[in-house]
Amino acid sequence: MDFPSSLVQKAVDEIAQLPGIGRRSALRLVLHLLRQPKDFSERLSSAIATLRQQIRYCTTCHNISDAEECSICANPLRNQEVLCVVEDVRDVMAIEATGQFKGRYHVLGGKIAPMEGIGPQQLTIDALIERVEHEEIKEIIFALGSTMEGDTTNYYIFKKLNKFPLVFSAISRGIGVGDELEYADELTLGRSISQRIPFEVSMKN
Repeated sequence: MDFPSSLVQKAVDEIAQLPGIGRRSALRLVLHLLRQPKDFSERLSSAIATLRQQIRYCTTCHNISDAEECSICANPLRNQEVLCVVEDVRDVMAIEATGQFKGRYHVLGGKIAPMEGIGPQQLTIDALIERVEHEEIKEIIFALGSTMEGDTTNYYIFKKLNKFPLVFSAISRGIGVGDELEYADELTLGRSISQRIPFEVSMKN
């Protein structure tokens, strides 16, 4: 693809690195930005720079946050006894959008995937164990996608926490095998949370 400007090419090269954005889509975005008032681009670049400089991760659950503790962990009205274990922050957003879950979360930061070099040490599993040891948690809900990596991660955590007096449950299989939570519609995901099943039962399915 030939570019009339090296500046345009540089912008396209950078934007094309975003997930789901090819070079043609990146070019359309760049040309769209050029048609906007100058202050629009300035606000956009300022918002991105501020995001990278000031965004934080909750010291309790590892969700993204503006402060040391995220708004969910800081909310005394949330159920302190129920902890939903998810892969990343997109899953927190997806579940929150359903309005069906009133407990708290623990964000692992990924799933165990040996082929990709991701083991338990790269995730926040140790922090999860520490939370169980020090907080009044009575139920762990496994809400990872029903993939091989998700099931492996669930089972690993289950074995690590099985010595504690906890109830273990998993989202019901309204979420298809191989699906990721972020792509599920809100109604299906909400039902999967509210109609969760014992984890031991889910392992037999």
